[in-house]
Amino acid sequence: MTEDAVVNITMATVWLIVKVSAPMLVVSLVVGLLISIFQTVTSIQEQTLTFVPKFIAILVTLVLCGNWIMNSLVTYMTQLCENFSVYIR
Repeated sequence: MTEDAVVNITMATVWLIVKVSAPMLVVSLVVGLLISIFQTVTSIQEQTLTFVPKFIAILVTLVLCGNWIMNSLVTYMTQLCENFSVYIR
């Protein structure tokens, strides 16, 4: 296995991790920002207020995007396993 192959596999893996984690991270960012704006406007300084809405929003996002995430991971792992004989040379 050449260094180029290792770098390509590593880059593809990191890109897949970024791609499948992005929906949850973006939703968490948006919900946290909206709740922070709400807290600023209403002068509520409760730090635990953001936890439950973020948790629910991420759970809903995971339910909606879970099929796509699983298909992406399975496709990538299948591709890695199919090319295993090429990688060990």
